[in-house]
Amino acid sequence: MAEVTAALVKELREKSGAGMMDCKKALAETGGEMDAAMDWLRTKGLAAAAKKSSRTAAEGLVGIAVAGTRGAAIEVNSETDFVAKNDQFQAFVREATGIVLAEGDDMAVIKAATMASGKSVEEQLTNNIATIGENQNLRRARRLEVSAGAVVPYVHNAAAPGLGKIGVLVALESTAGADVLEPLGKQIAMHVAAAFPLALREEELDADVIERERAIATEKASESGKPADIIAKMVEGAIAKYRKENALLSQLLVMDGKTKIADFVAQAAKAAGADIQLTDYVRFQLGEGIEKEASDFAAEVAAASGVPQPTA
Repeated sequence: MAEVTAALVKELREKSGAGMMDCKKALAETGGEMDAAMDWLRTKGLAAAAKKSSRTAAEGLVGIAVAGTRGAAIEVNSETDFVAKNDQFQAFVREATGIVLAEGDDMAVIKAATMASGKSVEEQLTNNIATIGENQNLRRARRLEVSAGAVVPYVHNAAAPGLGKIGVLVALESTAGADVLEPLGKQIAMHVAAAFPLALREEELDADVIERERAIATEKASESGKPADIIAKMVEGAIAKYRKENALLSQLLVMDGKTKIADFVAQAAKAAGADIQLTDYVRFQLGEGIEKEASDFAAEVAAASGVPQPTA
């Protein structure tokens, strides 16, 4: 059982949007477990809509590259944003993205690949850690490919061409030309960056996630005091809504809030006179899901200086 500290209450408040006292009570009820406390708040209707992106502060860059009918994405983490602005670090991420594009997204293959320096990716990363003086990590990579059509990239909050905080790839299988697929893919990619779908299709959503949502929906519905058959319908309705809102093809396009992505693609196909299939996507957000302790940078610098600091 974790101690319910002010820091825990603050973290839960930031994640949930709920009031401080509600957060304190949620943590007390759940033994200080953050995920359980979030669920407790949601069952009580006290949490804001579940945030789909992590609020953690892990730094680094997401690299995105496209060539022909292939696209690649990679995330390389660093300890601070200062390193993400470093030319050496950016060059490494850019070259590593190109390796994913050429070699695929098996991390063992990526680490063993040879870079322009003559070193393997893993060796070059170790060298960068030594020369830059900060820990770095190759976190994940994905490559998408279509037999005909386009893989369209989008980088949000770009730090440099092909490098940024959020990277998206959208795979469109089609015989339509680039004049059709590029703008279509760009709009879908921008939607993906904003809407954070959890899967392409409803049936592809993680079963464990669905069961967790079902448990939350069941507890909330049970508090209504309605008959069991009505509660069952309420739960199924909540799950159906969750599936639609979190699968890309059934999400509503953020640009207009009313057109399903599947229909948006179909409309573009009809206008182009060619079949277009949205077959896959990638969305990498920097630091997503990585827990990183908050720190007082000024205090760290002062401590490193060896100068005695005043006590409160």
